[in-house]
Amino acid sequence: MPQPVTTLSDRLRLGELRDVNCPSRGVLKHVSSLWGVLCLICLQEGTMRFSQLRRRAAGVSEKMLSQTLRQLEEDGFVHRQDFATVPPHVEYSLTAMGHEVSAHVAALTDWIEGNLPAIMEHKHRAMTTSA
Repeated sequence: MPQPVTTLSDRLRLGELRDVNCPSRGVLKHVSSLWGVLCLICLQEGTMRFSQLRRRAAGVSEKMLSQTLRQLEEDGFVHRQDFATVPPHVEYSLTAMGHEVSAHVAALTDWIEGNLPAIMEHKHRAMTTSA
């Protein structure tokens, strides 16, 4: 009897993610985008207001941050809390699924950071070889 398909890599090997209509593609895009990764990692530190998050994810525009947070909220990874104060403010935090996915994203970013010297060396060699 074949084993059930349970992991993303299993599904990718079977072609599910290669199907243009696969809904996991959108989720993967949101979680693995630069701004999605930075939002998930920054929110591991705790609840943040929009302006705090924008400072922590240096370089992101207000529009892009707003769009990214909305996508992550729709996917169930981020909780948005509105406060009816003057002036009004909003806070963002990770949901239980958000904590889970951010741990996976953090493992990938940790691997990249840990291997960055070797990656940069390969990039340097590739550039000098092609020049």
